[in-house]
Amino acid sequence: MADSLSTGLGEEKDKETGDTERDRKAAHAEKNTKGDGVTETLGFSDKNGGSMGKKRNLSDLSLVRFITTELTRGYFLEHNEAKYTERRERVYTCLRIPKELEKLMTFGFFLCLDAFLYVFTLLPLRVILALLRLLTLPCCGLGGSRLLQPAQVCDVLKGFIMVLCYSMMSYVDYAMMYHLIRGQSVIKLYIIYNMLEVADRLFSSFGQDILDALYWTATEPKEKKRAHIGVIPHFLMAVLYVFLHAILIMVQATTLNVAFNSHNKSLLTIMMSNNFVEIKGSVFKKFEKNNLFQMSNSDIKERFTNYILLLIVCLRNMEQFSWNPDHLWVLFPDVVMVIASEVAVDVVKHAFITKFNDISADVYGEYRASLAFDLVSSRQKNAYTDYSDSVSRRMGFIPLPLALLLIRVVTSSVKIQGSLSFMCVLLFYLGMITLKVLNSIVLLGTSCVFVKEAKMEEKLFDPPPSVVSSRVNSRAHRTKHVHTSPQQATADKGGTPLASDNSQPNATAETSAPTLPKSDSDTFLTTPDEEDDDKIINADTGLEGDGLKSRTPKKDLLEIDRFTICGNRID
Repeated sequence: MADSLSTGLGEEKDKETGDTERDRKAAHAEKNTKGDGVTETLGFSDKNGGSMGKKRNLSDLSLVRFITTELTRGYFLEHNEAKYTERRERVYTCLRIPKELEKLMTFGFFLCLDAFLYVFTLLPLRVILALLRLLTLPCCGLGGSRLLQPAQVCDVLKGFIMVLCYSMMSYVDYAMMYHLIRGQSVIKLYIIYNMLEVADRLFSSFGQDILDALYWTATEPKEKKRAHIGVIPHFLMAVLYVFLHAILIMVQATTLNVAFNSHNKSLLTIMMSNNFVEIKGSVFKKFEKNNLFQMSNSDIKERFTNYILLLIVCLRNMEQFSWNPDHLWVLFPDVVMVIASEVAVDVVKHAFITKFNDISADVYGEYRASLAFDLVSSRQKNAYTDYSDSVSRRMGFIPLPLALLLIRVVTSSVKIQGSLSFMCVLLFYLGMITLKVLNSIVLLGTSCVFVKEAKMEEKLFDPPPSVVSSRVNSRAHRTKHVHTSPQQATADKGGTPLASDNSQPNATAETSAPTLPKSDSDTFLTTPDEEDDDKIINADTGLEGDGLKSRTPKKDLLEIDRFTICGNRID
């Protein structure tokens, strides 16, 4: 009896010990599961949960479950709505760029055409009227301070420059230049053409300054103190510049003509590939709105110049083939290929520049308004420049050398003999005048619409930029003396400046602030600075109000021409 009781107690004790061990293992397993839940969901086991990894079901690690998870996994784009909306707007901006860019290019092309036709149509008539006034005014006995108005003096100077340069260009043999260039290798011609493009930009940047210096020297009021070398030296420099620039463009046209007439078209292909190099040099660099405006002006000028060069090439080739119309269709595919490559490069370049620099496509409307403002302001009574000169400064397009070369090529290619030929020339001249007048009327009406849309009417009655800048500089100079004089006085005394001494210069600076006309277009056409939006700038000195540190003033689009250094790049 006693043995049976002891045996029963031993079995119960062993059973309780087994249950205790099982409970302890289960609790330990739950603890590892909570601590290593992330690891187990991935199907792996670490050092802390190694025992549980061995007991996992093999079906959880199957390839079927992984593939099923990848096929059924989902996500929601609406969780990052702002990011994807911005990406969609960038796509829409790139799609709008070709349309907006071609609007600007078309408007700029007709602006250049208007300035170019002015040299052939209205300039000769204005020169004749100025010479008639110069000859008849002394005979009539009319006294006055000026024999000729300043605009008439500039017209006469332009006429004399054209006549002298044309007489000098008559000694240049185009055929000899063609054969000299044709004998060079393809690589050498490619290098020469690139050098000519660089030289053309340098000539354009300095040439308009030479012409402006001549015009101002000839029309400067006599009561001012003489600070120049004389009208004749300036006139000789202008004649030399126009002649050299015309020779440079003639070499460009000759190189392009050689490329058209080559048998394998390799040179033409290389010259066209040079346009695509612009994408590499422009797209991956930082651009601001003013820099993009300069590039747009450069593209307009380059496209118009290429059209005139293609016209010269066609005239020379048609002359060599006795004006056979069938040969024109031989040249037509190459002409279309050159123009298409130029348009494609411009579209791609501007599309990616606006994308990488986060510039809206609406900026091209501002550029059109700035170009239209030049045309409208040149028709005002207080105009301070001729429209053709304004286009030259804005775009770097100087029509005198290009017009001189076209006259030289036309007169050497077309022979005028007999009264019927003179009648055809007269009718052609009248047709050009008609085209010039119609183009000017349409451009003037379109420009007025652009100016009204941009709300820039108030700027038409503002003084010229040079006058405004000189006034601001003079007032800034006076304000500088007001700021420094109290501090110098206290420094000499060796005392501490009083509060009234500090408040007096500020009050004086506020009273001496220039009262220039303001309009909404000032902010509409100015590129804001990203880092200095919250800083207050003194209008007189262009200094920050808190630290009075020097900074570069913001440049308005109306003050930006082709060769103004503004920002990081000029292309």
